[in-house]
Amino acid sequence: MQYFVYRQDKPNSHELRMKTRPAHMQYAEELGEKLLFAGPAMDDNDNMIASVWIVEAKDRSEAELITASDPYEQVELFESKIIHKFKSTAGKVSL
Repeated sequence: MQYFVYRQDKPNSHELRMKTRPAHMQYAEELGEKLLFAGPAMDDNDNMIASVWIVEAKDRSEAELITASDPYEQVELFESKIIHKFKSTAGKVSL
């Protein structure tokens, strides 16, 4: 089952994001096939302000566990997190 994960950064957290980014990217790489799609949401000035992931998980609990282990969450980068079931139905990338 696929899950859409949107995690909004806390205000003024760019420095923390950049400091933690290498560990975050390594963790994302280690997820292998569980991480179907990922990237930062950007503001109008091209600053990273959130993370968007599509993960493969057996249920919402597993999706929560996958994201909770992300180094960004370990340093409390995010002010909010939304997780919803997701189904790709259109677009250039078929998940």
